[in-house]
Amino acid sequence: MKAETVTAICAVVIAVASLVVSIYQTRAMRQHNRHSVRPVLQLHRGWPVGGRAGIRLINSGLGPAVVVDSVLTVDGEPIGAWCESSVDRVREGLPVSPSAVTFNRGEVLATDYEQYLLSVAGYDPHGHADVEDLINRRVTLKIRYESLYGGEDYTAVLHPVR
Repeated sequence: MKAETVTAICAVVIAVASLVVSIYQTRAMRQHNRHSVRPVLQLHRGWPVGGRAGIRLINSGLGPAVVVDSVLTVDGEPIGAWCESSVDRVREGLPVSPSAVTFNRGEVLATDYEQYLLSVAGYDPHGHADVEDLINRRVTLKIRYESLYGGEDYTAVLHPVR
């Protein structure tokens, strides 16, 4: 084999290896960029006596969350999305009407977002027993969301306490 042929073969092998490394690095960088803006929505219940109590939504991830969909269920019956009309139906029969914060499909929840979705101020275990029962034992809330890149289909769910 001539020296020119060996040199040409080595050049082709090095070029192909460089292409493979470049493709791998580009994919790794894209994945890293997606993870660097991943939102993580969490739903919590809290009942501090004398303080604000209820359902709290927190975005503890690294990027904003885009709300794709939400489903509010009470006693196993779907009420609708987490919107004003659905929340008003849930609050209807309560002796004390809890405060509510709603959101729409497509709404963007910022990084470090923290908000009570359904709550009472100055929580009293006796005076707010109906609200506590509703939130702890009857309500299911499911929020589907994604990052700004889209297409991930993340979910945050608040199940009744059994």
